Amino acid sequence: MSFRNIMQAAALAAFLGAPLTASAQKVKAPSGGKKISKELLGIFFEDISYSADGGLYAELIENGSFEYNPNERDGWGAGTSWKTARPGHSLGMLQVRMDNPLNANNPTYMRLHTERVKEYYDYAGWKGFGLENDGFDGISVKAGAKYDFSVFFRNIGAAKQVRVVLAAPGGWGQNPKVLAETTLNVSDTSWKKYEATLTSSEDCTNGILQILVLNTGDLDIDMVSLMPQDTYKGHGLRKDLAEALAGLEPKFMRFPGGCVVHGGGDGFWDTYRWKTTIGPREERRGLKNTWGYHQSMGLGYYEYFQFCEDLGMEPLPILPCGVNCQGTNGGWSMRTQAQDAVPMSEMDEWVDEALDLIEWANGDPATSKWAKMRADAGHPKPFNLKYLGLGNEEKITKEFEERFKYIYERVRAKYPNIVIVGTAGPGSHKGNPDFDNGWRIAEETGVDILDEHYYEPRNYFLDNQANYDNYPRDRKTKVYLGEYAAKDKKLADALYEGLYLLGVERNGDVVSMTSYAPLFCKKNHESWNPDLIYFDNEKVILTCSYYVQQMFGTTAGDYYYGDVAKFQGGDKYQGTSAVLNTEKGELYIKLINAAEEAKTATIDLSKFKVPATAPMTTLTANSLEAENNYDAQPVAPVTKDIKIAKKMTLSVEPRSANVIRLKVK
Repeated sequence: MSFRNIMQAAALAAFLGAPLTASAQKVKAPSGGKKISKELLGIFFEDISYSADGGLYAELIENGSFEYNPNERDGWGAGTSWKTARPGHSLGMLQVRMDNPLNANNPTYMRLHTERVKEYYDYAGWKGFGLENDGFDGISVKAGAKYDFSVFFRNIGAAKQVRVVLAAPGGWGQNPKVLAETTLNVSDTSWKKYEATLTSSEDCTNGILQILVLNTGDLDIDMVSLMPQDTYKGHGLRKDLAEALAGLEPKFMRFPGGCVVHGGGDGFWDTYRWKTTIGPREERRGLKNTWGYHQSMGLGYYEYFQFCEDLGMEPLPILPCGVNCQGTNGGWSMRTQAQDAVPMSEMDEWVDEALDLIEWANGDPATSKWAKMRADAGHPKPFNLKYLGLGNEEKITKEFEERFKYIYERVRAKYPNIVIVGTAGPGSHKGNPDFDNGWRIAEETGVDILDEHYYEPRNYFLDNQANYDNYPRDRKTKVYLGEYAAKDKKLADALYEGLYLLGVERNGDVVSMTSYAPLFCKKNHESWNPDLIYFDNEKVILTCSYYVQQMFGTTAGDYYYGDVAKFQGGDKYQGTSAVLNTEKGELYIKLINAAEEAKTATIDLSKFKVPATAPMTTLTANSLEAENNYDAQPVAPVTKDIKIAKKMTLSVEPRSANVIRLKVK
């Protein structure tokens, strides 16, 4: 469904700003500006709270590969999304099997043993034995929309007919209501892919899919899929969620985590390995998720890179460094201070993981086997990977340091132009031993960028706006604030985050990148709170923090001016910024007033040739405790034109974040 049909379209357009009538024209930066990063705001994607399967990845069938296993939270039974279907009192048996599978990476499949097919009068028109799937909290379909169904079957014995039905569930003693159906003739005794297009006859929010064998005997089934044809740019991502991210105008995307990078904490077998997430879906290896559910890897590295290209973002993949996450299943011992780590004799495998990824992303298919795999998947041109992250928030132990340096030195030697992002460990604050050791390692190795993480109560961001003012300017290593957020989703949290970001922007010569975290959370599947965007199968909820992030993402520039705007008698509840985008010829003035009363700001535009009017966008509400949730979304930005003068004063509303967009010469 269209993003603009289901959520605050006017609000989204408002914070993107009214189109400036003049075409983009490059300008020269006036004196007095400070050169800053043009990639200051990006996004961090992790499959947490069903962000990928059941979220951004548009697949509608849960556990289509039957790979849920007892090592995962639910195992087989509750939570697998599959149950037996036998309308008309048909009889049969399900068998979970792994012998002679479709692919060794996905060895589990189901054998349907159909013993009796009968049509009972209470279920007129319905018969057969098979499986039913209700997707991720129900299958949501729209009238007239087309859905691509696919499945792998292997027949045993006589040929069989299989009825595939997309339906709305019926009540007690009632047939489901058919929304779309097809019948497949299955005779091949080897695994074969069968496909059909289903067109829904009406809207349904809690649909089911039934696969019913209409003849007695045995039939093997694997890799069941139902994908909407209408996905973001045709690349398999849920359209409204992708459009919400596009609305942020992010300059990069960090993926796949987060703690997901380390795996589920059950051992190195469960570590996220990018090579098992590319290629045909049936060849990808699903994993237990760190956050307690299964990752199908339908959203894998190819899709991540493709999405970055679709949104004009730089990809920032994060690779593990051969140590387990300190927070899971004994990854780090407080008694011995030792971290669970791969033996150094096995570290070349992890080095190859990094070197081969760069080759896959950037190599020539004619000369590289990895680049050829990328080309065979549909992308012959290189992805032009610029950034590579090594490690995610690991405790900075001697085990981590040794393995990080081992990988870093070899990647740097072979690919000196790749910008390498290291980690400052968990709780990245001055005085924290991990933080101090992270920076020590960065300075010893010459790491380009160091990733800092911290989640704090809202007042931390209010009281520490000068955090980066005293970072050394002669240090080679820049800062990536890769994970941060205030610990709630009220307007006050968003405004305090915005004030903090004004300080980050002021220090854009030291801080090169930032990304709020986590990004997504599906209703009733919350692993972390707060999150930037909440959603269910039908709608998307943009938080107050989303709009503040959008304000910074859509007003990126390359020069910062600290003398353009200021509040009269301002305190820590007020902040300003002025950023020039020389490529677009646009000046952005940000004004945040988190106080309970209006404040006056003075603006001096003497350095610039400016228009007589310009759009000003304001995000505000009647209370600092206001928030957007599933019940109501009272907080949304509005835009109006204001008069512009070389020198002007402006009354800034209480509890507000504001941006003025000026076309300059």
